[in-house]
Amino acid sequence: MQTILQQRFAGLQALRLRSVIATSEFYSMIGKEQPAQEIRYQVVTKGKAYHIIELATRKVKGFRWTWKEAVNFAQHLEARADGNKLSMSGDRK
Repeated sequence: MQTILQQRFAGLQALRLRSVIATSEFYSMIGKEQPAQEIRYQVVTKGKAYHIIELATRKVKGFRWTWKEAVNFAQHLEARADGNKLSMSGDRK
């Protein structure tokens, strides 16, 4: 099973690299500088839960029991930090 995970990880790394290259090529074609996107929140596995950590302060802003819920909550926090209002079903305060 570990070999399969390593292959999948290598495949994802290759896709990530291709997306970075394609994005930089696009910006060079239109003659503009690529904007830097700063990520504010990161999802980290802690035991059976997933913690959402604010990278600037390294403080836990919340946790969820599934990866999908954790990523959705991190995206919600990102949007709220950008000034966008989103509604989430089952939002915890």
